[in-house]
Amino acid sequence: MNNNEPSKGKRILITGSTGLIGKLLTDKLLNQGYQVSHLSRRPGNDLRVKTFTWDVGKNEIDGRCIDGVDIVIHLAGAGIADKRWSDQRKKELIESRTHSIGLIYKVIKDKPNKVSTVISASATGYYSDRGDELLTEESPPAGDFMARCCIEWEKAVDDGKSLRLRIVKFRTGVVLHKKGGALPQMALPVKLGLGSPFGNGKQWIPWIHWQDVVDLYLYAVENTSIAGAYNMVAPNPVTNRQLMQATAKQLHKPLWLPNVPAFVFKLLLGEMSIVVLGSTKVSPQKIENEGLIFKYPDLAGALNEIYGS
Repeated sequence: MNNNEPSKGKRILITGSTGLIGKLLTDKLLNQGYQVSHLSRRPGNDLRVKTFTWDVGKNEIDGRCIDGVDIVIHLAGAGIADKRWSDQRKKELIESRTHSIGLIYKVIKDKPNKVSTVISASATGYYSDRGDELLTEESPPAGDFMARCCIEWEKAVDDGKSLRLRIVKFRTGVVLHKKGGALPQMALPVKLGLGSPFGNGKQWIPWIHWQDVVDLYLYAVENTSIAGAYNMVAPNPVTNRQLMQATAKQLHKPLWLPNVPAFVFKLLLGEMSIVVLGSTKVSPQKIENEGLIFKYPDLAGALNEIYGS
């Protein structure tokens, strides 16, 4: 590693630790010899680590959570596709991200600590629906709700710069894992022989294998020269049609039904249908230029590892 300080033995506090990535990242960090603690709404979610509690809605946090902590990994936030986007839900989606990191910064301001780095999730929703445009970290954000949510999220995280913290933000794409995220929902109709592309099937999907997600967070922990925003996507984006075809091939199932019309998603999901129908073609070249090598750069290899065939 270049331009790094010794990392092993450092204490890392993870928010959003009960989510898929939080659990996988906890496993990885513990296996690598890091000290890990969690900040969660409920205590005792993982007996291997110390869990501190908070209630973002009530502005309550156990200030002891940052004692001895060197790095905060901020994954907390309400699920973007868990419920329809009412005005109240939109408010919750933004505030669950922005108020939570604000609570942590308040503790950092109010008591002695040695926190040096905040590594935060963001999302490729920052760019939203952009057709065939190849998007880099320098591309401007879109103007819809998904983009606004990400803009507010990143702005709140960037407030840590005033505390002289190293800030890293990962604009995460569609994480592929057998037991969580979008893949099980997409794969289920394929397994039943009822799979088909969504909308016109031409929309770009900024996918990434879960192992590369975990490795990227670890890379940011260990490489102290890394700061700013980075796209967390595989080097080879695919269209929705290509993703469905590759999944069907991996599962040895036919893909014979006509596309699910876009109006069906718009009827069922309303404004949230952009999550399914939006086209976001994203480049990870910036993090590759930093030296990161993806374990699963191609979709076929990623799906083969996930489904174990």
